[in-house]
Amino acid sequence: MALLALHGGAGGDGPWRGMTPMDPQRVACMQAILEDLGPRLESGELDALTAVRLAVEALEDEPGFNAGIGSVLDANGRVSMDASIMRGDDGAAGSVVGVTNLRHPIRAACGLLEQGWPAMMAGPGAEEWAAAQGYETVASEALVTELRTAQWRKWRDARLRPGATDEDDAALDHDLGEEVDGPGTVGAVALDARAKVAAATSTGGMTGKPPGRVGDTPIIGAGTWADPRVAVSCTGVGEAYLRACAAHEVGVGMRTEGANLAEVCEHVLDVVEPLGGRGGLIAVSADGQLALPFRVTLMYRGVWHNGTISTGIGPDSSEGQP
Repeated sequence: MALLALHGGAGGDGPWRGMTPMDPQRVACMQAILEDLGPRLESGELDALTAVRLAVEALEDEPGFNAGIGSVLDANGRVSMDASIMRGDDGAAGSVVGVTNLRHPIRAACGLLEQGWPAMMAGPGAEEWAAAQGYETVASEALVTELRTAQWRKWRDARLRPGATDEDDAALDHDLGEEVDGPGTVGAVALDARAKVAAATSTGGMTGKPPGRVGDTPIIGAGTWADPRVAVSCTGVGEAYLRACAAHEVGVGMRTEGANLAEVCEHVLDVVEPLGGRGGLIAVSADGQLALPFRVTLMYRGVWHNGTISTGIGPDSSEGQP
């Protein structure tokens, strides 16, 4: 048995008001990833680690998600990205923090995992290392989209708190004529044909964040976790997930024999919520359990399992909620 699950961020208050103009593009992206990687994962062509890396790379390529191209802008109007990846069977991990010119931050994070040391690199040092390894670099401006620029201008002009416009689905007065509806951090978890699991997460952070801010995404145990039993990728208010070591907490909950993954994940969201942790997570266990809980209006998500693909956005998604 093999499983592959994706998320494209979570957020919002109140009832889901249906798909926005960019949502079909986002759903199509998830669908294409699952159609490509799911059968290869089940056949044994891909292991769990490779599957989550490729899945997140493809999500980083989709401008509608907040990772890679399409990342949100910090207080200075610049892109700054974080990513991490972890392999369950041996606990190997890699992470990059605050990179500004990498086409695929998750690829560099995976390179650190494979190299073995160091596990985490940040800023210019991470960029220099990635360039020396041959990972694709681009001008930072090439990662900026018109939609994110409009989102940032709205944040700046209204002097809002960091991240305020990330969940704002009011129409913006700009030439795209699209809505900002809050897709955020992207991630993937996988169970491969050998019953091994892995997880990966990537993000541009939150609009208007102070330069140098680090959320949960690049922190192993906070935004990403994988051990022999379970793989987890989180999305939401990063500081709360970081303070709760949320992803690792799922791993702790799964140490009990016969543990129910859905119950464990709901418990972790209970722990995160009082800390301001609005969001959700995706998780897959080595025994084939899957959970995709969220405590906000929507979470972009997709699953491949036994040749069947399902995707969802809101709680009553017409795309076929997993």
